[in-house]
Amino acid sequence: MPAPPVVPTARTLVLLALLAPLAVVVAATAPGAWVVAPAAGLALLLVVLIDGWLAGSLRDLRYYVPADVEVGQPAMLRVDATIERDGDAALPEAAIGFDPRLGEHGRAAFRLQPTGEANGFTGMGEAVPVRRGSGALHDLWLRWAGPLGLAVRQRHLALEATLRVWPDLSPVRSPVLQRFLRDSQFGLVARRIRGEGTQFEALSEYEAGMDRRRIDWKASARHTALYARENESERDNQIVFAFDCGQSMIEPVDGLPRIDRAVSAALTAAYVALKGGDRVALFGFADQPQLMTPFVADTRAFHRLQSAAAELDYTPREPNFTLALATLASRLKRRSLIVLFSDFADPTSAELMVESVERLVRHHLVIFVTMIDTELEDLAAIEPASIGDIAMAVSADSLVRQRALVLERLRRLGVNVIEAAHDAIGYRLIDLYLEKKRSEAIG
Repeated sequence: MPAPPVVPTARTLVLLALLAPLAVVVAATAPGAWVVAPAAGLALLLVVLIDGWLAGSLRDLRYYVPADVEVGQPAMLRVDATIERDGDAALPEAAIGFDPRLGEHGRAAFRLQPTGEANGFTGMGEAVPVRRGSGALHDLWLRWAGPLGLAVRQRHLALEATLRVWPDLSPVRSPVLQRFLRDSQFGLVARRIRGEGTQFEALSEYEAGMDRRRIDWKASARHTALYARENESERDNQIVFAFDCGQSMIEPVDGLPRIDRAVSAALTAAYVALKGGDRVALFGFADQPQLMTPFVADTRAFHRLQSAAAELDYTPREPNFTLALATLASRLKRRSLIVLFSDFADPTSAELMVESVERLVRHHLVIFVTMIDTELEDLAAIEPASIGDIAMAVSADSLVRQRALVLERLRRLGVNVIEAAHDAIGYRLIDLYLEKKRSEAIG
């Protein structure tokens, strides 16, 4: 590799700044000794060059970037370097620049540590994506200082790496959900699905402790023994997760857009629904419909839902509920469970949404999911210290009341409303889905 340039450090600049008043003092007290100041500057420059030379040379530089990462989860970026140098000096520093969607500041800076091998150093930085899609990593900087810390050598490398950002599936992998699914196959939920439905499955001999209402008297009379009906909940229900990708859903909640929080909750519930034998599809819209996936009926095809969810775009425009929900209704040929993830910021958009949902609920079971607006509630509850604070609190309280009225109107239409924190809507949705499935309210 060609020798990288020598760059002075902040310590060198401080020393140069201290030489300026020294030169003034020398010029004022001993004008004949004016040559001392330039000589001191040249000496410092020489020391800087020597320190840069002692910093050593870069023999090898490599970087490692993962191909995929989930939104909101850290992607580890590794840099390995081989630097030949003598003596003790500060540890090398690395910085990687990338697309802003891969991190709020657009870069990750970190120090490299010795690997234990001769002249080997390695370090790890992280990029925490804030949006789905593909983000580019475009620059890598590496610098290492000399033993005096007066000069550094710096290497710049143009990168051609891309990091694909997928929806966050950490709730699906969580121990809580995995334990629930394990119990649902062999424990409580499995018994509920088998015993509380209305769809006949088989006859079994009546045993003490069984519900007497399950006794099939005609079959018992034919066999001269008591037999009970074994029912199971209906399977093969159609479930559609509909996402509003408009202006209000791209606003951040705890560092991530609402739409990404909604996608994570929906995929978690979709995984449970597929485990329960139902069919799942995704529908996305903003000012016009974006996508409608075919129905998936097996967990082995779950990756199709994940890939489709990754394509949901961030659209800074108001959603067209009338067009979107009418399009969705026209594509559904049977009664389905529709889970609508949305939010609203003003009464006008809320009115259009309510009218569209009212037409949808006539033929389908609808669940409306929204996240609690903690910022709005905090503004409404703030202790006012000025006239401006009072005006802000009154406006926020008015919006909170309007929001509550809209949700109450939806409930009166027969819509099941879930309003919770972003980290709770997924589990609330699973509970409500299982409740509706057991009561045979979907099909």
